[in-house]
Amino acid sequence: MAKEYTLSIIKPDGVERNLVGKIVTLFEAQGLSVAGIKKVQLARKVAEEFYGEHRERSFFGELVDFMVRSPVVVIALHGENAIQKNRDIMGATNPAQAAEGTVRKLFAKSIGENTVHGSDSAKASEREVGFFFAASELL
Repeated sequence: MAKEYTLSIIKPDGVERNLVGKIVTLFEAQGLSVAGIKKVQLARKVAEEFYGEHRERSFFGELVDFMVRSPVVVIALHGENAIQKNRDIMGATNPAQAAEGTVRKLFAKSIGENTVHGSDSAKASEREVGFFFAASELL
């Protein structure tokens, strides 16, 4: 496997509860490195653009409201098989179904407040990392 980038977002519920360090530690313990990281307050328009593929789904408005309620931490992760590794570390969307030791099992409050977002494919990863980071910001 080649080294690749992927995006992780620590959502408002994770930032509000000061879980950033604990979550980054889980990524690093599994061999992913932080290539870029920043704390941002998403504007509604930015959140709507980022999650635009979900615009027609019933949860879109609730998702956008959640993502703009307080700051998030966006992280470009890098490493071998980073996309799948990040998804494995996050765990299932529903924390009740997430494997023990995953971010969502450990920290998520609910399906809606599931603490982290992660790119689900190479195409999504390229778009999502580029959405938040210029190439010159990835170290």
